[in-house]
Amino acid sequence: MASPLDSEDDAVTQIFENLQKRVDPKLQEEKSRAANERERAQYEKAQRRLAELVETNSTLPCSISSIRVLNANHTRREFLQRIFDPILSANNDRPYTLAEAIREVSIGAEKLHKFDIFHQPISLFIDKPSKTDPSTTPTDVDIYLSVKEKSRILLKTGTDVGNAEGSAYGNLLWRNIFGGAETLNLNASLGTRTRSAYQANFETPVLSNPDLRFEIGGLASSTQKSWASHEEVLKGGWTKLRFMAGGRHRHEVGYNGVWRQITGLASDASPTVRADAGDSVKSSLTHTWINDRRDNPFLPSSGYYTKTVSELAGWGPLQGDVAFCKSEVEMQAATPVPIPGVGGNSGVSFTTGLRAGLLYPLTLGSEATPQPSHLNDRFQLGGPTDVRGFRLSGLGPRDGADAVGGDVYAAGSANLLFPLPRVGADKPFRFQMFVNGGRLLALKKSAEKEGSMDSRAVRRSMYSTIGELGNGLPSMAAGFGLVYAHPVARFELNFSLPLVLRKGEDGRKGLQFGIGINLL
Repeated sequence: MASPLDSEDDAVTQIFENLQKRVDPKLQEEKSRAANERERAQYEKAQRRLAELVETNSTLPCSISSIRVLNANHTRREFLQRIFDPILSANNDRPYTLAEAIREVSIGAEKLHKFDIFHQPISLFIDKPSKTDPSTTPTDVDIYLSVKEKSRILLKTGTDVGNAEGSAYGNLLWRNIFGGAETLNLNASLGTRTRSAYQANFETPVLSNPDLRFEIGGLASSTQKSWASHEEVLKGGWTKLRFMAGGRHRHEVGYNGVWRQITGLASDASPTVRADAGDSVKSSLTHTWINDRRDNPFLPSSGYYTKTVSELAGWGPLQGDVAFCKSEVEMQAATPVPIPGVGGNSGVSFTTGLRAGLLYPLTLGSEATPQPSHLNDRFQLGGPTDVRGFRLSGLGPRDGADAVGGDVYAAGSANLLFPLPRVGADKPFRFQMFVNGGRLLALKKSAEKEGSMDSRAVRRSMYSTIGELGNGLPSMAAGFGLVYAHPVARFELNFSLPLVLRKGEDGRKGLQFGIGINLL
């Protein structure tokens, strides 16, 4: 007969044997999946019950006596009061219904989310105030928002490869510095083309409004521009005011003051580059307008996108030593392509894009005639992120081997995208076929005025140059490739074949890799 001690030893041995057994990954995954499904089912049940309660009592009158944000330990009380005080019933002429109260508080919670200082979701709870408080009424409710603050300091380092450049970078983000959703962002990078770049910017919401923000910043960079045989050094700063209008219309107005230097000229630099070498100061006002109705900014299948950028430099009190008016417009539209026999979203889409811009010289200060545009300010066109099938700055005017840029340009693209076999339409991978093209032109000079032109001659020359855009076919290329829409950028690997090239332009036949936020 076994003793109780032997039974205990056997049990202990069995426990250690079980601990030493390897856990079947599939079994562990099934258990984890079952636990997640139970948790999700409980959450969905609670949400349905809450929705039923709200629907049943949605028309009952209620008064919001208080709104409390829990766990916002690093956020100022005054900052939160500007958001939620207008919602309190004491500050309104009429009582809410329960549905209206929840809707108003949910709008306030969405504002908290836009500040990017709290994790999602932000939980909402409703409770009745204490009956011992003589100031309360039977219709009063207290509302609680439970939040979890994001990490205030985020440090990130890494490397980037793409667009004929490799770089290493470091980024420091400091959130909610003074408890009012302020942000300090510091960036530093070293690379093969952008040899060094340092940038710092401070941003703060105005009057606790996530759609109204003020930003101030500064930069210092040194970039090797091999396509024009020089290095450009920038040092300066900016201020910006960003706001939303009409729901999705984003506006940004700002001031830029930048000292620019064209230096490090190659031994074979062209006369045009040498003429613009040295220092210049740009003092300008800018305005940007964006209306983005696409379903996905990096891989749209429906919707449209419009953007305009305007810059006024050196006019009136702006001073500086360059004067011009510069405008750009960008448009994109996408539409799904239905496939017979395929229900729902086929994943096939057709996308078109258009970009255009002009740089109009102005008179600087007391000078009698407008000054020609500088190399720093002219447009460049060509490369994997705009007109594919051409090298960086491969289109437009050239002086010898140097791409010297232009004052007027137009470019367009048409892309047909298909989901990859065995991958599916819901994945961010596509096979694309494209054709794109464009033209970049310098401002024409009158035959009798090869030097400076007066304002009337500049106006005539601008009309003539714009008309020249439609003279003949644009420089064009076609090809196919793979697209991957990462959450922060779009990656493309294409095989391109130039179809139309003009004298001096630099096409690229073969593979081309591109990374960008807004590709043509």
